[in-house]
Amino acid sequence: MKKTFFCIDAHTCGNPVRLVAGGGPVLEGKNMSEKRQHFLKEYDWIRKGLMFEPRGHDMMSGSILYPAHDPQNDMAVLFIETSGCLPMCGHGTIGTITIAIEEGLITPKVPGTVRLETPAGLVMISYKQEGKKVKSVKLTNVPAYLAAEGLQVTSPDLGELTIDVAYGGNFYAIVDVQPNFKGLEHYGADQLIAWARELRKRINAQYQFVHPENPTINGCSHILWTGSVIDKNATARNAVFYGDKAIDRSPCGTGTSARMAQWYAKGKLKKGDAFIHESIIGSQFVGRIEEEIPNAFGMDGKPAIRPSIEGWAKVYGYNTISIDSEDDPYAYGFQVI
Repeated sequence: MKKTFFCIDAHTCGNPVRLVAGGGPVLEGKNMSEKRQHFLKEYDWIRKGLMFEPRGHDMMSGSILYPAHDPQNDMAVLFIETSGCLPMCGHGTIGTITIAIEEGLITPKVPGTVRLETPAGLVMISYKQEGKKVKSVKLTNVPAYLAAEGLQVTSPDLGELTIDVAYGGNFYAIVDVQPNFKGLEHYGADQLIAWARELRKRINAQYQFVHPENPTINGCSHILWTGSVIDKNATARNAVFYGDKAIDRSPCGTGTSARMAQWYAKGKLKKGDAFIHESIIGSQFVGRIEEEIPNAFGMDGKPAIRPSIEGWAKVYGYNTISIDSEDDPYAYGFQVI
């Protein structure tokens, strides 16, 4: 079988976004969470074919647009990347909105705003446009919260580590600077990747993380290493591990949301404070707490926040990509680990 996809490529603050503008599958479900499950069951070969080598690479991330289910909303999105079919992706949202507005793929009901349905829930978007170019995108994310703190896990190379796990659309294990981890700036990306891959396995073997309202969102999928900032005006810096070999080149939108929730729970961040988050390459997102939710999800008083993330993306390419399973032995992609 040969299937052709029309894709528009961009990057958000350095991390790729491949929007599948033509060729995406028809999915069943009354919301994007249900459609995500249908995609994973029947069409995950599309994700693998478009994201993995030879058509993609270890950092590749993408999205597919769908009509909104609620007539109040503008559109719906499915996120695909080498790490899977994520419930929410912040850098992917910024890139997708930039592409969709600049290329005329959607016409928002209210200019300058987009109501976006994601598998994790409704995300509110505002964007700034000059002529045909989208200069920045600000997303107000789903509620984020600190799920667990002070957990112990052993790294074969680093030794005993203390981590917090926070949710910002995905579950993140946050490794702050401590005796056995001096900060991301002291290590190479290859070291962080190798350590994170093993650390994630051990975390998920020892602990369970399940979203209180959606059990299909579960497990620690990302490791967020912390360290010293490059820009003295930045608040914090991170290197987010995802997939099997990737470090996010952007500051990571759901990771920034998770870290803001962690800081909020520990009294280090207040509503309205600017949280300028740096990536491994120094690109920045600006985060803020838009809403405090004292008893989120009825979780025995566990506090949550509704964070916003602002960043930019650049469109750089147009691809017509085919996946031919009858002729190409690597139709469904591969990884070299």
